[in-house]
Amino acid sequence: MNPYVLTHIETATPKTPEHAILIIYTGGTLGMVYNEQQALVPFDFKHILQEVPSLKNFNLKITVASFKELIDSSNVNPGHWSDIAGLIERFYKEYDGFIVIHGTDTMSFSASAISFMLEGLNKPVIFTGAQLPIGAARSDARENLITAIEIASQQVNHRPVVSEVCIYFDNLLLRGNRSKKVESVQFDAFQSENYPVLAEAGVIIEYNFSALSAYQPDTELKVRKNIHQEVAILKIFPGISPQFVRGVLAIPGLKGVVIETYGSGNAPTDEWFIEELKKAISKNILILNVSQCMGGKVIQGKYQTSSALEEIGVISGSDITTEAAITKMMYVLSHAESLEQQRLNLIKPLRGEME
Repeated sequence: MNPYVLTHIETATPKTPEHAILIIYTGGTLGMVYNEQQALVPFDFKHILQEVPSLKNFNLKITVASFKELIDSSNVNPGHWSDIAGLIERFYKEYDGFIVIHGTDTMSFSASAISFMLEGLNKPVIFTGAQLPIGAARSDARENLITAIEIASQQVNHRPVVSEVCIYFDNLLLRGNRSKKVESVQFDAFQSENYPVLAEAGVIIEYNFSALSAYQPDTELKVRKNIHQEVAILKIFPGISPQFVRGVLAIPGLKGVVIETYGSGNAPTDEWFIEELKKAISKNILILNVSQCMGGKVIQGKYQTSSALEEIGVISGSDITTEAAITKMMYVLSHAESLEQQRLNLIKPLRGEME
């Protein structure tokens, strides 16, 4: 049974559509309206032209695939990522671009995961959402949705301008696996501290072509679903105890840990701490070092407090975000067979997620 319902909308009528866009509605604030009792309820996308009449300015065939069970983004899990990737796989040849409407809390995790799962992607997949419901008077939902659709349908010489997984939010187009949610009450919810903005929407949409992934005409989409979940995030803090670290590293079936360290990759040099990490690595548990800082990157060995990590085999995550690191680790553990290949894949950029 399909986990979604399809709704077809012709914004071009009576003209012939120039492009076809698939909107995947997973849930989240954007798709909410107020009912007669002034309670928020899910929006019926059959009425989208009434709520967003400016969509009639586009000559598009728009199909909305709404999840039957809408998800609060706090409840998103890898199974939902597989559903999203599966929809894109099923309709990849029929549509020119894809919009994923998603809650903001875990959007960066989902955009990162989908970027890894869609190998050989050559079409735009734009995640967007809103801080206020589409039914609210001051909502950011309409502008986010309209511009995401425009970007997803933009072509030059019959090729998409954007051919990667992105987030569009508050006038900015960001690489999905470089993004991070940084704001819960203002409209500028996302930043990409370690990578340039891909486009900025003002009176016109100005693309940063040097930062966009290049279109690869000879690639074929391969969707890598069913990714492993035997991973953990270990955030370092002053006073972290041996019991806590041992507890995380002793999780049954654990295969990988993203360790959030200070600054450029620094961590305690206590003998017990280094020994616990060393024991975990000896059990073939991958440990990937990322920085707690918004900007900058991990440079293991720059200071004495990271030299020991380098010596025992902790992997440097360079300038990758935590969101991209944990989803990349899930992907790598699922689709690289040997430990050596898994380590190599974590070190090198796969989808532009790190230097």
